[in-house]
Amino acid sequence: MVSVGGIHAVLYALFDERERLDRAAMRAQVDYVRACGADGVTVLGLATEVAKLSEAEQRQVIDWAAEDRGGLPLSVTVTGNSVAAQVELGRHAAAAGADGLILQPPLAGSYGAAEYLDFFARVGAEVGLPFAVQNAPQYLGRSLSEADVAALAARCPGFTHVKAEGTAVDLAALVEALGARLAILNGRGGLEMTDCLRAGAAGFIVAPDVLPGVVACWRAWCAGDVAAAEAAYAAFLPAALFGMQSLEHLICYGKRLFGLRAGIAVHDRAPALRPTEAGLAMVRGWAGGA
Repeated sequence: MVSVGGIHAVLYALFDERERLDRAAMRAQVDYVRACGADGVTVLGLATEVAKLSEAEQRQVIDWAAEDRGGLPLSVTVTGNSVAAQVELGRHAAAAGADGLILQPPLAGSYGAAEYLDFFARVGAEVGLPFAVQNAPQYLGRSLSEADVAALAARCPGFTHVKAEGTAVDLAALVEALGARLAILNGRGGLEMTDCLRAGAAGFIVAPDVLPGVVACWRAWCAGDVAAAEAAYAAFLPAALFGMQSLEHLICYGKRLFGLRAGIAVHDRAPALRPTEAGLAMVRGWAGGA
């Protein structure tokens, strides 16, 4: 991957009134992400509503992002319940020009860590791109321990980083155990961002609704201005807390917050959490903030 660290934006899936993927809106989203100063683009993450996309639509999202990203690195989150399924999607991403993959554990069944390590190692070897593993037990129901991740890193030179979705305390443990071998990036909408940075986070992967504030915090931190970083974090934190109540809440309200800021109409694909008038009023309030 060209750039592992920094701030990467995971794109929302944007639909038109008939619930079809909206080509123009997806392109406008990448333009917005680039204008905000993101260091990379990620697609097919949980915020992309990947479970609602057909295999053809997943490939389409990859291709569009590859066309639109300009000079930004592109990473692709890969789902699938078999090695063959993940390899097929991973190879499509590689052919489209993706710089790296983020592998999710298969959701079929529940197995011991050794089975998942073998799974990831095989997918990584057969696709041949640098890859991360997403460790998000609250969303995926499966996770690897620090020892498991270290064992995978020892087996796979192409395993470059971890996409975590944990607290600052959890991230600190990952950095302590693995930071010499792997870059540790967090998500969670940038929650606990400055504590995560103090703990050694190499960057964040976040949805576009909080991207401007996350980029501002990151840039201040990298410049050594801790006070400015704390101020930038404090400015976007309330909106991040509003969006991160659940994945469904993020897709309903976080996507609309992004849409208001970017000037892009947002339509849902069923099944979906439908916005309330009270929720929309809150979105409008946050749209003027960080």
